[in-house]
Amino acid sequence: MIDTAVTLDTSFEDYSKSEWMDAVKQVAQNGGFYEALGSRHHAMFLEKSSTLLVSFETINGMRALSSMAHPLGWEMVRSEGWSHLCLASEGDTWFRDAPVYAFFDRLIDDGFFDSFDRVVFYGAGPGGYAAAAFSVAAPGAKVVAIQPQATLDPSVTEWDDRFVEMRRTDFTSRFGYAPDMLDAAEAAFVIYDPTVPLDAMHASLFTRPNVTKLRMRRMGTALQSKLLELDQFEAILTLAAEDALDIASFARCARARRDHRPYLRGLLNALEQDQRESLILTLCRFVNDRTSAPRFARRQKQLEAEIALRNAAEKGDDTDQGAANADAAEGAG
Repeated sequence: MIDTAVTLDTSFEDYSKSEWMDAVKQVAQNGGFYEALGSRHHAMFLEKSSTLLVSFETINGMRALSSMAHPLGWEMVRSEGWSHLCLASEGDTWFRDAPVYAFFDRLIDDGFFDSFDRVVFYGAGPGGYAAAAFSVAAPGAKVVAIQPQATLDPSVTEWDDRFVEMRRTDFTSRFGYAPDMLDAAEAAFVIYDPTVPLDAMHASLFTRPNVTKLRMRRMGTALQSKLLELDQFEAILTLAAEDALDIASFARCARARRDHRPYLRGLLNALEQDQRESLILTLCRFVNDRTSAPRFARRQKQLEAEIALRNAAEKGDDTDQGAANADAAEGAG
């Protein structure tokens, strides 16, 4: 139990789990409402403006990803003045739980979403699935889903062996198949890395006229963390709310990866594996012109030395061949 008042500007980083829960409840109840949804889920609402972000997050995720151990959506409350409804889960549940369904039924019946001019649903992984699935509750909403699963129903996605413990969970009843639940959305954006096969396979199931697929090639399996590291999380949500998110605007946001060391190292590894020498050299020169990167500097020096040796050898061969040709000509004369 915490003894002091907390606000949106209070860091919860050092709080225990129970203190953290008390703090989140206090902030939510002071600015909106808090509600427990069964034993595994929570709903926290903050009312600020006519733009609403609905995010689906895990409690462990928010405590790890946010520098203040806040729900990620609170960033948009502070920076943009948005309203925020956070659905929080205890672990990865994909929000497949009757109390969650009942909560959204009540919001629909109460016309909750009708009081907002703009609604954006957001989530990553299991939260991305939920953002797509529950967006049907707010027709006309925008959806931003990072690496979402379409379903874990084994009759549809038996090829996904990452979440076998969820195969007995019902993904066929209400709010079940996420791609179908997007039919009422104005626009949905699926962000994924096409070089991650299982994520790409799920993304293919989201093919719909109102769905835009945004690819982050060579960025791996933790794209939400990467977007936060690139400082592009808020920009992408803002673009979505303002009807300005598309392939071109997303590409401009993604340019930030050019200064992201993990991405550059991963790209170098991929080029090394494919033995793309000219591209490796181009990448090393690009990185070394911008920053101090010993690995890239060593690789550039090594490649340039190898190329110089090959060129010298080829020049020597040409000289030897020229001399042989001259000797042959003299002999013929």
